[in-house]
Amino acid sequence: MTQQHPEPRSRPNDEENPRAAAPGIRDRVFTAALFDMDGTLIDSTPAVDRSWTTWGEEWGLDPAFREGMHGKPAIGLVSAVIAPELVTEAFARILHLELVDLDGITPLRGAAELLGSLPEERRAIVTSCTRELARARIGAAGIPAPATVVTIDDTPRGKPFPEPFLEGARRLGVDPRDCLVFEDAPAGLAAGRAAGCTTVGVAGTHSAAELDADLVVDSLADVRFVPVPGGFRLDF
Repeated sequence: MTQQHPEPRSRPNDEENPRAAAPGIRDRVFTAALFDMDGTLIDSTPAVDRSWTTWGEEWGLDPAFREGMHGKPAIGLVSAVIAPELVTEAFARILHLELVDLDGITPLRGAAELLGSLPEERRAIVTSCTRELARARIGAAGIPAPATVVTIDDTPRGKPFPEPFLEGARRLGVDPRDCLVFEDAPAGLAAGRAAGCTTVGVAGTHSAAELDADLVVDSLADVRFVPVPGGFRLDF
């Protein structure tokens, strides 16, 4: 009997295959990789949920107030649900709660290895966290922190706008069109696309079907960088 082979995962334009890759992505030479942090490099979900649940209860909010906000800056969420005159106080409170709760923050599978496989000038973290919180979570997870970390403190607008990834590329001195963005959230992927980058969605906080990216993978352990002159190729 003739063996039936499954269609390859890289087959494009397959509506039934949420992991279909953009044509030619394996052949592209990229200059740098820009990594989201929470949900992409590290698992901070338990700590995040505890902090925001406490905060929501303190401010008398319905538990559904966070729906659709993953990957976006905290100040945007606070401003959307708190009266303008109380936003500064409320934002300071959630920052405090998140900074003091770092229990259980761990690197996600394959994250440390993939991030550490690139030289310093080809890697950056681009996060919606504040600078202080990003530093604390990177330390708690024990991942190899790159020299270039872009936070919400560094750009006038956060994700889903392109400024965070444009700033990451600028700091590395590379064209954003030659960058790979790794993201777990629709807002972050939208920001990467708007910046002109090639996007890789990492399933986890959202299902693969929810991630609109040039490639979607189950974890960073599913990809690796192949060094070539002028940069690297993506193997998956």
